[in-house]
Amino acid sequence: MRILVVCGAGASSTFVAQRVRHAAHDRGLPYSAFAGTEQSLPIDLDAADVVLVGPHLAHALDRIERDATARGTTVVLLPADIFLDLDGTRTLQLVHDAVGGPSGTVPTASGATPP
Repeated sequence: MRILVVCGAGASSTFVAQRVRHAAHDRGLPYSAFAGTEQSLPIDLDAADVVLVGPHLAHALDRIERDATARGTTVVLLPADIFLDLDGTRTLQLVHDAVGGPSGTVPTASGATPP
């Protein structure tokens, strides 16, 4: 799964992308996560399965969802406190929940949920 994290200038999205990438790696999941900006979104959407939108871009959510839906991409508005998720596990759970996984059960590569 390809996860795009979008913010205004790319700084905070870089941290969130790095953390969710590490959380997925720790679970053996073949996910990639990369950072983008609101301006690069039209190009970056083509390479994403899920878009995580920084809370400060809530004003642009309708437009982002419209553009993403046209490409079959899932959009998640991140909560305001997402930057406190230092190990990326909460963010990874938000991705998992958005794509239809059971809540609270991020899988591992073997399909089992971690303890």
